[in-house]
Amino acid sequence: MIERLLPGYVSCASTRAVSVPDHTLFPEEEALIARSVAKRRNDFATVRACARRAMAGLGLEPVAVLHGTRGMPLWPEGFVGSLTHCEGYRAAALAHGTDVLSLGIDAEPHAPLPSGVHELVTLPSERERLAGWEPDGVHGIHGDRLLFSAKESVFKTWYPVTRIELDFHEADLTFHRPEPGASEGTFTARLLRTDPALPSTLEGRWLVEEGIVATAVLVTPSWRGSGGPALP
Repeated sequence: MIERLLPGYVSCASTRAVSVPDHTLFPEEEALIARSVAKRRNDFATVRACARRAMAGLGLEPVAVLHGTRGMPLWPEGFVGSLTHCEGYRAAALAHGTDVLSLGIDAEPHAPLPSGVHELVTLPSERERLAGWEPDGVHGIHGDRLLFSAKESVFKTWYPVTRIELDFHEADLTFHRPEPGASEGTFTARLLRTDPALPSTLEGRWLVEEGIVATAVLVTPSWRGSGGPALP
């Protein structure tokens, strides 16, 4: 799924496998989850198996993927990437830093957000624009979950470059209507908190398939000269 949302120069790998053996972890990675519960260990291991495959797609030898502040994955020097995992899907995306300034991916189960969460992570303007994007409507899509995933992708793109936390209410997202019957489309994120390192508007793509919502945002190093970070 993720590979359909990103250009070809981004190496993507994903899996729907329930688990992978723990021995796929490097000792440094194992140390990070030594006291974690089984589910956390499984999520950690399966998404790093995807990371290793993404590395191989760029000709890299497998290395440990540790994490910094806010859980930000630490990639080999000169590379940028993103990880995501949810029930039933794990994915990694990796690119050369000469091609991509920053990127963020996210996957979520295609189901309504838990009660009360919608209001906490959305702006009134977003709720108004997404009115009607419900499973019994024309799109057949859980708009609240789609928006949550897209904001996660925005934040994963923002934080590695700025090292500043971005609140859910500091990005105003607009989803562009898909073609009738389509389950994928694009979105625009207007950042209400800006930083000179990134454009004030980010562009992303989304996809709903087989019970999973996937989103991706990408910014190229040339965004200053091009006037925006349009996805190829």
